[in-house]
Amino acid sequence: MDNKIEEFLKLIDNSNNIVFFGGAGVSTESGIPDFRSKDGLYNQKYDYPPEEILSYSFFTNNTSEFFKFYKEKMNSLNFKPNITHIKLVELEKVGKLKAVVTQNIDGLHQKAGSKNVYELHGSIYRNYCMKCHKSYNAEYVFNSKDIPRCTCGGIIKPDVVLYEEGLDENIYENAIISIQKADMLIVGGTSLTVYPASLLINYFKGNKLVLINKDATSFDNKADLVINESLGDVFKKLK
Repeated sequence: MDNKIEEFLKLIDNSNNIVFFGGAGVSTESGIPDFRSKDGLYNQKYDYPPEEILSYSFFTNNTSEFFKFYKEKMNSLNFKPNITHIKLVELEKVGKLKAVVTQNIDGLHQKAGSKNVYELHGSIYRNYCMKCHKSYNAEYVFNSKDIPRCTCGGIIKPDVVLYEEGLDENIYENAIISIQKADMLIVGGTSLTVYPASLLINYFKGNKLVLINKDATSFDNKADLVINESLGDVFKKLK
């Protein structure tokens, strides 16, 4: 495994336009549960399956139940960035890392100091009234009783992409452009099963595709380097 990490470090040294594309595995080492692992949210017992709770139709039809789950399971306000977030900031500061593309909604990349972050699935930190579009911070939503409401009486919706909702086209386009321009793409902490985010990897034209994930993915055969280790164990080796 050390040989693979050495190769990874060499690839970074020889790259000047790196993009990092990450999923839930980036945040698990900060203590935030992922969705699809054996201990993930989707394998826990709820009155409804989490995929159903996190759908737009459920949000519309069972708003109170949605917020019960959302406040209990999506509140990442007190979590701190881990070594992976911190090392990505360092790579950005020296001009090597040009963008972070993330499927996470926890805002930890920005909390660590990353500047150029494309949040494919939105963020818990942005919330808006569905009636008058007034903005609210995350604390207001998580501390609200039952359904968070605007001063106008409208329901406040977190700016997170629910099942049945499309991604923000502008963010998705910018993520594609960043990946197309990259000379190295590091994919970390994602099973690459969530559509359409998983399609982004196909836009990479370079020859330095690195996949870092504890488990195998269906894209492993396309990668130039596969490291089946935790992200923290790999990124802590960066100088």
